[in-house]
Amino acid sequence: MEERWSTEHVLSLAPDASSQKAAGKLSSPASWSGTGTDGTALWGACKGSGSTPYRTVIELATPAYQCSCPSRKFPCKHALGLLLLWSGTPEAVPTAEPADWADDWLKARAERAEKSAEKSAEKRATAEPVDPEAARRRAARRGARVAAGAAELRLRLADRVRHGLADQSTAGPWEEVAARMVDAQAPGLATRVRELDALPQERLLEEYALLHLLATAATRTDELPPALAATVRSRVGYTLDAAEVLSGPTVRDRWLVLGSRDSSDERLTTRRVWLRGAKTGRPALLLAFGRPGQAPDLALPTGHLLEAELAYHPGAHPLRAALGTRYGAPEPGPAAAPDGLTVAEAVAGYGTAVADDPWLESRPTVLAEVVPVRTPDGWYLTDGHHTVPVRAGAVPEAALWRLAAVSIGRPLTVFGEYGHQGFAPVTAWAADQRPVGLTNL
Repeated sequence: MEERWSTEHVLSLAPDASSQKAAGKLSSPASWSGTGTDGTALWGACKGSGSTPYRTVIELATPAYQCSCPSRKFPCKHALGLLLLWSGTPEAVPTAEPADWADDWLKARAERAEKSAEKSAEKRATAEPVDPEAARRRAARRGARVAAGAAELRLRLADRVRHGLADQSTAGPWEEVAARMVDAQAPGLATRVRELDALPQERLLEEYALLHLLATAATRTDELPPALAATVRSRVGYTLDAAEVLSGPTVRDRWLVLGSRDSSDERLTTRRVWLRGAKTGRPALLLAFGRPGQAPDLALPTGHLLEAELAYHPGAHPLRAALGTRYGAPEPGPAAAPDGLTVAEAVAGYGTAVADDPWLESRPTVLAEVVPVRTPDGWYLTDGHHTVPVRAGAVPEAALWRLAAVSIGRPLTVFGEYGHQGFAPVTAWAADQRPVGLTNL
């Protein structure tokens, strides 16, 4: 039997809440005609405001979408509506051969992908070899800029502490310092500096200390152990593209999708997808990006298993990974919830990770047998022996009430990120073992 996506997974693809709402109105059979699926794609015609229905086709593996509507959102409400129809009313999207217009798009897409792969292979084969000496000189120039910027940042931090954290009469906003870090090619330092203006005063000294430590380490990467040096470079803002990461060692496993979360600003939408290796037990974080109004391309259903190769970015506490070769589409995962930790074990695990990476804000954690509790001081998760606070603002209040409704006072398994500010829930496994998403509501 063909595995249909959950409604929750479909809605996670939407670029915004209004698209989710509009798609819900288009999820009934009455809105569609000529629907069908061949197991790899969906297609159908949706009634619109004009006389001609909008033709919508979806390739499921990527996924990829095509619609004749004029919407600039991606995927549009028609693509989402068709996915919801397929998910919730399977008999309304029968198995069939693709319509001619859908088949034309699917074939053209496959041809473009094949030509792109051939071009990439040809480009790699004919590319001029990298001049090691030129690359070394470029790296040295950037290293000198970063070191100079880090040294200036240390002086600025020391000056603020010397005048006292409560004395803001001579201290201007940090934006000027952040701009200097950008000029020094240290965007990671710039991001952390910009956040200082928004921090409450009781947290300033803590962040000053961590930032001073990072700036100091940035001037001494040659003296650090390789793994820690890689962590420092990553925190400072050095980046590696996926191809470079995948050129190194890879880990093949059947990866359980633990959950995902989207965040947006005026520049882009970021999707974070957490995985756990079924054989290795290793956690992994995949990042995908999309323009405003466009959902990122990476879409993996929570609770499914994907057999694939991952390559980890270097670091003292490797977590972020690049997705390499996939061996088939995601398949339904185990019926049982994933193995989890007690609250005490989670706290100890985070402490160990911070010893490797002092700037680690949180780490992916599965808590087993916990119950959500709401108190006058906020929400907590307890296993009956120890309690951990839910991080303020980590998820909407509605998501926490949903978590309480799933629990109905009984212990359940919850996946999220645990750190010094508390636990940020992402997915819960109810009594019937179905994963329930707690983000993007």
